[in-house]
Amino acid sequence: MSQHKKPSLDPRTNPFRSDVAAKYLEGKVEAQRFVEGVRREVIRPIAAVRGAHSHEARQVTEALMGERVIVYETTEEGWAWGQIESDGYVGWMSANALAAPGAAPTHKVAALRTLGFPGPDIMLPPAAALPMGALLAIAREAGPFSVTPSGLHIPSVHLALMRETKSDFVTVAELFLGTPYLWGGKTALGIDCSGLVQVALQAAGMACPRDSDMQEQALGRPSSIPELRRGDLVFWKGHVAIARNSGSLLHANAHHMAVAIEPAVDAIARIGDAGSYVTSVKRL
Repeated sequence: MSQHKKPSLDPRTNPFRSDVAAKYLEGKVEAQRFVEGVRREVIRPIAAVRGAHSHEARQVTEALMGERVIVYETTEEGWAWGQIESDGYVGWMSANALAAPGAAPTHKVAALRTLGFPGPDIMLPPAAALPMGALLAIAREAGPFSVTPSGLHIPSVHLALMRETKSDFVTVAELFLGTPYLWGGKTALGIDCSGLVQVALQAAGMACPRDSDMQEQALGRPSSIPELRRGDLVFWKGHVAIARNSGSLLHANAHHMAVAIEPAVDAIARIGDAGSYVTSVKRL
């Protein structure tokens, strides 16, 4: 008599551990207890999401201001374990970076970065530095500023309505040129290869998983290096680059330790010399 094993679920996007799991996974995974999550809002401009409840643990991604997180556990030490709603990523965050949700976001930061001031005066010391993709509920306009319920004044020229999208995600990605490479990063302070793809595609209104292997599986249709054109995604094991045209790639990478542009043939050869080869090209 054959036994059918339950398909394994990816813990990066399914909130379960041996001791606790999301209630909706009951019957799909084994855990000591299953809990209903509590919805929270990220209240810091950038919140590190880590693989363990320690400030020394590896950052796996970042959550941005205004994003919603479903929290399944909060420890006495001030760590929250939960799942980001936008891309489903699971990890540990500082509980101080979260609060009960406020008004629904109406706008998002569309510039690479912007500053929030405590009043309608650009000569005031900024109260916050906000990254592209941060979500904001705007209560009113005050001259050139958009004002949040808490009184943060943000230059309106740096914001877009939630429904607005960029027409070319590659142009968005190019804004990050020179940004330092940061594992798990997704802002102009530091970004990794899949974070660059995700942020750029989200700005263009396209849903995108967080990690490069997820992106390779979920996005686009097969293409090839000889047919490379702007917007194609080139994948290696653990890496992804964006084609700017038929001959050059844009990618956040640890060789340059930055977001860089290089000829496609050079990048493919360099990465190949390190023992990794192109696994696919995807056209969106």
